[in-house]
Amino acid sequence: MSENWTGQTFEVDLGNPGHGGFVVARHEGRVVFVRHGLPGERALVRVTEDKGGSFCRADAITVLDASPHRIDPTCPISGPGGAGCCDYSHANLSVQREMKTSVVREQLLRLARVESDVAVEELPGTGDGTGWRTRVRLAVDGHGVAGYHAYRSNRIVTDLRCTQIDQSAYDGLGGAQWAPGSELQVVLDAAGQRHVVEIAAPAVSKTGRRTPGRRGAMARRAASGGPRKTRVAIGSDTVIERVGNREWALAATGFWQAHRGAANAYSQVVGEWAGAATADTAWDLYGGVGVFASVLADLVGPSGVVESVESSARAVADGRAALSDLGQVRFHSARVENVIADLERSPAVVVLDPPRAGAGRPVVEALAATGAERIVHIGCDPASFGRDIGLYLEQGFRIGGLRAFDAFPQTHHMECIALLER
Repeated sequence: MSENWTGQTFEVDLGNPGHGGFVVARHEGRVVFVRHGLPGERALVRVTEDKGGSFCRADAITVLDASPHRIDPTCPISGPGGAGCCDYSHANLSVQREMKTSVVREQLLRLARVESDVAVEELPGTGDGTGWRTRVRLAVDGHGVAGYHAYRSNRIVTDLRCTQIDQSAYDGLGGAQWAPGSELQVVLDAAGQRHVVEIAAPAVSKTGRRTPGRRGAMARRAASGGPRKTRVAIGSDTVIERVGNREWALAATGFWQAHRGAANAYSQVVGEWAGAATADTAWDLYGGVGVFASVLADLVGPSGVVESVESSARAVADGRAALSDLGQVRFHSARVENVIADLERSPAVVVLDPPRAGAGRPVVEALAATGAERIVHIGCDPASFGRDIGLYLEQGFRIGGLRAFDAFPQTHHMECIALLER
C-alpha cells in the first residue's frame, strides 16, 4: 500500500481532462486527479483525498504556468476547498466544451468501443454561461443556514453566490432560518415566478441511520408528497413550465430540466429522430410529466398509442393533467423494469431518459426483445451513457445519430442523446 499523501503539496504538469471535473497528472508513478486546473498547465497541487492504490485527488492551489484559456472564475464559491458546484468556471466556455467533448468521446471509446466525432453543443439560453439554471437544491447546515455542499463532503458552504442561477433566486434565503438538515428547492419557473419549498431532513430509522434522501440526480424522479415533509416558504408547491405551445403545472420538487433551453432542444431532437408514423405505438420510459410523450403523440396521431412510464405518482398525475387532450397517451405509475412486459408490445420507437445511473443491461435487453426498430436514448452521465450504448450494440443495434449538449455550463456535466437503429 502506498504512502498516504493527503495534505502534501507538489508540482505537476496537467494533462487531459477526465470524467468527473478534473484533469489528469502523474507524480512518482501515481495518477493524480486535479481539480481547478486546465490541460497543459503546470501547477502546485495539494492532495485532498488519498485512499491508497494507484490514484489520489488534489486541488490546483497555485498555477505556475497558466493556460491562455484560463479566466477569472465566474463562480466565487467553487475554488479549492469550496463548493462542488462549478468545477469548470475557470475556463472559457469554448474550452469547457472542448474538455467535455474529449470526455464523452473517451467514454464512448472505452465503454462502447465506438470512435465518434460527436462535439458538445451550446444550448439556446446559455448566454455567458451564468444564470442558465432555473432550479437548484440547496442544503441546510446544522445551524439552519442554507448553502452548497463542499466537493465530496457533507460540509456545507453557506455562501449563496453560485452563478449558475440568477442571483434573484437567493433573495431572502440567507441567515439561520431553516430547519437544520433540511433542503431548499428553489425554482424560477417559466411564468416568471419564484418558488421556495423547504424539504424536511431525512427520517432517522430505528438503527440510527438516515433514510436515503433524493438529493442530486435522484431528485429527477422525486415529487412532493413522498416520505419527506415539505413546507412552502415562497410561492407555491406547483410551478409552471412550457415546451413549445404546451404548458405543464408540476410539483416544485419534481423533475424538470435545469437548463432553460434543454426541454425544448431535446424535444426537437426526439421529434426528428423518433421516426414514428401515424397509428404507430411508441414508448416514453422514465417519462416524468410527459414532455417527450407529447412529442410522440403528435407523431402517432389519435389512432396511435404512446405508453409513458414514470415511477413518481405525482409526476404521472401532473402529466395526465397537462396532456388530457391527448387520448393516445397512456400513463403508468411504475418502475420501468417492472412494467415493460405489461406494455403494449411491438413499439415502433422507444424514447428513454433514465436517471444518472443509466438504463442497464436488464432494461436494454428487454427493449431489444420488443422488436422496436428505433430507440432514442438520453443520458446525463457520459459513463453510464457509454455503457448503455455498448449494450445496445451487443443487441444488434447500430448508432444512427449522436449529439451532446452543454446542458450544465461551468460544470463538467453534459447531456448526450443517441439514436439506435436495429
